[in-house]
Amino acid sequence: MSFSIAELLAQHSEDKFELHEKHLNNQMVRVLKTIGYDRNYKRAVGQYLYDEQGNEYLDLLSGFGVFAIGRNHPTVISALQETLTLELPNLVQLDVSILSGLLAKEILTTTPENLEKMFFCNSGTEAVEAAIKFARYTTKRAKIVYCEHGYHGLTMGALSLNGEKIFREGFGPLLPDCIAIPFNDLAALEQALSNKDVAAFIVEPIQGKGVNLPDDNYLVEVERLCKKYGTLFVADEIQTGIGRTGKFWAIDHYGAKPDMILMSKALSGGFVPVGAVAMTQHIMDTVFNRMDRAVVHGSTFSKNNMAMAAGLAGLEVIKSENLVEQSATVGNDIIASLNALSTKYEFLKEARGKGSMIAIEFQAPKSLTLKAAWAMLEAANKGLFCQMITIPLFKDHRILTQVAGHGMNVVKLLPPLTLTQKDRDHIVNAFDQTIAATHQVPGTIWDLGKNLASHALKGKAGK
Repeated sequence: MSFSIAELLAQHSEDKFELHEKHLNNQMVRVLKTIGYDRNYKRAVGQYLYDEQGNEYLDLLSGFGVFAIGRNHPTVISALQETLTLELPNLVQLDVSILSGLLAKEILTTTPENLEKMFFCNSGTEAVEAAIKFARYTTKRAKIVYCEHGYHGLTMGALSLNGEKIFREGFGPLLPDCIAIPFNDLAALEQALSNKDVAAFIVEPIQGKGVNLPDDNYLVEVERLCKKYGTLFVADEIQTGIGRTGKFWAIDHYGAKPDMILMSKALSGGFVPVGAVAMTQHIMDTVFNRMDRAVVHGSTFSKNNMAMAAGLAGLEVIKSENLVEQSATVGNDIIASLNALSTKYEFLKEARGKGSMIAIEFQAPKSLTLKAAWAMLEAANKGLFCQMITIPLFKDHRILTQVAGHGMNVVKLLPPLTLTQKDRDHIVNAFDQTIAATHQVPGTIWDLGKNLASHALKGKAGK
């Protein structure tokens, strides 16, 4: 009897949550069931998910930005199928591969001209780990500066640069000599660099947690200050890169030239994990400076043929379908359309972002009835109001979104770059109706709010 994945899926079609409860993270299953997200998805195409009843869901998370070209893109599937049938030598560790050379060449056509070399790995957090090591070896300094509320991954080195307390709590001691400063604060950065003992400043051009935008001159001044004090400027574009913000790289909005760009997520095409670091010739030549140091940093599965093929095919889709331009056009239209609703609704503070990286922020209202309802939720758990947006969006409009970070009243959208005008209209209308419902106190949506507050208070009591 031949082995069949299709048969396995058919045999266990109803076992997904039970398997996870028994063998994996049962808390994740509890979360999904509590908020009503426990669906059995059977199919995915482009920006859409389909459940066992055939209901269509618009996915505005895209696997936290992984599926920039949409799910199951036929071009990438074809490239991977072809790669499997070619019987190529793969991971011949005492060799170099053609596909990795081609992918490196293709990526470097998109980066600032000062970046001439590539290092491949398996994930975004591995790219961060590599940047820490490369910066320390190149500068012969130990300190790394990062930003409060930043996010760079969850392995121990990357976690040491994580600006969110909830991810760090209980996992210490972390790497020493890692210093947090406020984002978008040039005075704080100069003070941190002024002793000329910092190896690297690692920063997201646009912060993922909250979609916090820098001032127009911030990143160019970051580049200047880093050069002044001999610190390497590392742009973490793991989420913001490869068309997400309506430019190929988010730094392209600001004209900055970092010493390293970190990438992953969209580079995979949504199929085979891949991460990478683009860097200057000087960094590469310093770290790998002798033949006996040719293997001082690497990863067993990096540069594997499937990952490289996925990367090449994904970049071809981005280019041939003009998805960077589409991201800018549709994403900026969504931001403008949502901002136009702020005059109608007290709870809505603003929509912001660039391209298809979008935040919708909510605020305390002025009306007494609304203010009291808001205060009730905030007392139970800061940022809980956003669940009253994301849950109805999912339940009533079949739109998948997320809260932008812990304790934030911000909903975040990271949709595929393939959204259509129809999708745009659906998004704006769904937000309009959902936000309108929050202004009806009492009302059905506030019954949800009371249940959420009750769960939050029980959770606090159980700690």
